[in-house]
Amino acid sequence: MQIFDGSFPSGAFVHSFGLEPHIVLEKVTNILELKKFLHNLIVYQYQGFDFVLVKKVYKYFEQNKLSLVIKEDEKFSCMTSFEYTKSSQDLGENYLRQINNNIEKEIVQEYFEKVKSKLSNGNELIVLTAYAYELDMDIELFLLLWCKKNILNIAMTSLKISRIKPSQIQQMLFEFDDELEELIENTQLNINNFNPIFEEIIYQHKNLEPKMFVT
Repeated sequence: MQIFDGSFPSGAFVHSFGLEPHIVLEKVTNILELKKFLHNLIVYQYQGFDFVLVKKVYKYFEQNKLSLVIKEDEKFSCMTSFEYTKSSQDLGENYLRQINNNIEKEIVQEYFEKVKSKLSNGNELIVLTAYAYELDMDIELFLLLWCKKNILNIAMTSLKISRIKPSQIQQMLFEFDDELEELIENTQLNINNFNPIFEEIIYQHKNLEPKMFVT
């Protein structure tokens, strides 16, 4: 609950992955089309990247393989855009300032020290995975909450530029629950950060760039 609390003093960011251009170009005009957009986002972005990464890192924590955790932290930074990576690392540092006290598991302590010493990148998702491991949190529950938080933030970017109502978005997000559990359970084995939703819209309209929202 603490990790995903909106008032947690860490800041937040969300990359829309091209939702605004899709709305402007009238590819997303109603709640059904928004649901399809988010479904594809989960399949191509989260199931192929975030879910895979978190499960690998959690396994490395369980196996006490800190060097592999640090390696995955570095690979995460290499596979995302500069702006995305910078925001992720800034938030990782902010989280660490709040959660680095009273850590009991040695490998988590060591990882956090590496981040503080700039010997590991400390991306937000890796830091949170470390904390989830410290708390003995079920990894699939962690991923469910992580994904729901993100798709909620992404969906909300549509409110000011479309006619989709907040109540419709809320109901749609509830409908994702069962599907999300299945997608998380059947995560791909290898990371794939190619997102056709993002690529399609960028190549179609190069003047419309997905925006980064930072608080």
